[in-house]
Amino acid sequence: MSVKIIYFVHGTTTDNIEHKSTGWLQGELSEKGIKQSIDLKEEIDINNIDLVICSDLKRAIDSAEYTFRDLKEILHDKRIRECNYGDLNGQDSSLVKYEEHINNKFPNGECLKDVEERLRDFCNYLLKNYNEKTIALVAHKAPQLALEVITKNITWEEAIEQDWRKTKNWQPGWVYKIGE
Repeated sequence: MSVKIIYFVHGTTTDNIEHKSTGWLQGELSEKGIKQSIDLKEEIDINNIDLVICSDLKRAIDSAEYTFRDLKEILHDKRIRECNYGDLNGQDSSLVKYEEHINNKFPNGECLKDVEERLRDFCNYLLKNYNEKTIALVAHKAPQLALEVITKNITWEEAIEQDWRKTKNWQPGWVYKIGE
């Protein structure tokens, strides 16, 4: 049993531009984020995707709609939400330090291990329901890092250090394989 995941991070939000960490707040795509989501259609091969699943937060839903709505059915799943930064949802992004919250919950929120647990449950769901399928996911930073940890068998520290946001190595989709 295996599932191929092509992971897409939602487009740039107004919070991203204002250096705020949205967390579990809905968030709004900026004009740039809308353009990114529309332009993404030209950079991917939609024919290789069987299903699209996005986070249930507005910024991911909107990104998925702009990219995939005319092409594929889109499901929403709260397990692939961003990390809940608790009291830091919507606050200055400099306050959200992933390295300090791998095992320690954000005040009134989650830790990254909680996100990993949600993603492991989600991956098991995919394996049971979509064996041998290719699934496009549209979500956020922490769930993508959790997939890095799960599929590459690396530590959270390694995933954070190698994150494309730090290395400035964006690409139009990251491929992960679960199962087997």
